[in-house]
Amino acid sequence: RQVQKWSLKNKTNLINSLSKHKGTLLDIGAGTGNFCETSKQNSWDVYGVEPNKKAREIAAKKNIFLHQSIEDFKGQQFDVVTLWHVLEHLPDLENTIKAIQKLLKPNGVLIVAVPNYNSFDAKHYKRFWAAYDVPRHLWHFSQTSIQKIFALVSLNLIREIPMKFDAYYVSLLSEKYKNGKMNILKSFWIGFQSNRKAKKSSEYSSLIYVLKNN
Repeated sequence: RQVQKWSLKNKTNLINSLSKHKGTLLDIGAGTGNFCETSKQNSWDVYGVEPNKKAREIAAKKNIFLHQSIEDFKGQQFDVVTLWHVLEHLPDLENTIKAIQKLLKPNGVLIVAVPNYNSFDAKHYKRFWAAYDVPRHLWHFSQTSIQKIFALVSLNLIREIPMKFDAYYVSLLSEKYKNGKMNILKSFWIGFQSNRKAKKSSEYSSLIYVLKNN
């Protein structure tokens, strides 16, 4: 819970730093609305998309009213669009990316967080790496592939930000998948090693990509 609070604060600080004014924000894959709620408290005009009905109902109790599909926002545009560990779940990736680009205002910002299969923890755990998460994760991304797929819709990468806590969490789950139990000490060590090596390689367990619309 403390990590979640810290993460929400960092996400909000990030969007605040990227926009001169606190305008419109669309969170795709909003879950139970925690990020939307925090952003709303920071004076953003917040909208969200979440296909899961139960999650939308929980969000509604927080006065966060989410839509079921991005199609509901056809013709609208936003200053910031966010996908926090959502891109890897999307079945129709190419067409969805095109639709997302149309949702951005000129010079609008897209923020995408995804796991990185070139990280040390991914290479260490191999097929047991939890962030592969088959079959729920339909796609797996590298830093190069992110740049390429978004360049196709004229979104330029302007910044990469590591998600350092992910190395520990993913390692903890990977230990369970590999050995049948969560070895906290070993997981911490692998997560620490992953972050230490990534200081030179930039291949963190998960990365936030900040892209700008032309």
